Amino acid sequence: MIADTLPLAEITKEALRVLYKEIGIVNTIRFVNQFMVGYGDYVEERKILFADMTLDDLFVEMAKAKQKPARKNPKK
Repeated sequence: MIADTLPLAEITKEALRVLYKEIGIVNTIRFVNQFMVGYGDYVEERKILFADMTLDDLFVEMAKAKQKPARKNPKK
């Protein structure tokens, strides 16, 4: 049995529709993003971003972030 093949663009469109329907738009985007190629040099960016911070400073910032209330998803 030979199945008709769809153009790749149509397969992608249908796959995204199914994912969106089953797991929601946010999780669909998160899933798709794992296959996208990034850009830039994270190591160099990290050196610049955290240049003036100590490890203790980073722990304090992480603790502050945990204390913020989580966003609620109004569509669920």
